Amino acid sequence: MAELLTEAPRRVLAVYAHPDDADISCGASLAKWARAGSQVHVVICAAGEKGSTNGLADPFEVKAERAREVQESARILNLTGLHMLERPDGEFENDVTLRRELVRLMRSHRPEVVVCPDPTAVFFGSHHYNHRDHRVVGWAALDAAAPAAASALYFPGTGSPHPIPMALLSGSLEANVWVDVEATLEEKLRAVACHRSQLVDANDWFASALRDGAEQAGRQANVTYAEGFRRVWLA
Repeated sequence: MAELLTEAPRRVLAVYAHPDDADISCGASLAKWARAGSQVHVVICAAGEKGSTNGLADPFEVKAERAREVQESARILNLTGLHMLERPDGEFENDVTLRRELVRLMRSHRPEVVVCPDPTAVFFGSHHYNHRDHRVVGWAALDAAAPAAASALYFPGTGSPHPIPMALLSGSLEANVWVDVEATLEEKLRAVACHRSQLVDANDWFASALRDGAEQAGRQANVTYAEGFRRVWLA
């Protein structure tokens, strides 16, 4: 039987690669939790400076535009905090530097739940291959959450240890829990629409595709609209 997550976590840290990733992957859930009074922080690891099909575009200007877009979407979702790490698109690794920064944020904001991409989800049928940055960030978030954030011997000087009970992995091929997002789906669609540089006149089509995806997840969860996650217990 499908399991719905009905209680909003008090503190959430969502870790994603690009400025539009969290909104697309789980924006309705983030908005629902924020509406319920949760402290919801989103970490964006990449600068987004390569997010243009125009080979003559100035990467600095692309980065600045995408930063403005995600700040606008964060206001719509009512996020508590937005943290931009500004790693170069496609060039960063799941390395000590990235994990240290994520551990610092985890120890600072002390989430009950970490939300991130499922790094094991690679091929979606024959037409979609999961972006390398998504997979790198998924592994880095999980590696930072357990055991590093909970162990005092990892990354001294980044705050007091904090065990994180649970991770929710979005974009998973093995979803096992769902969030009913009927009340906040429109907020997600408005937040995604802020990323105008990425939609390239496909806003209506993309909104329809996201709505269809939420409807499909809703059928799995026996609700109208849902977002699905692979829940992994960490502690």
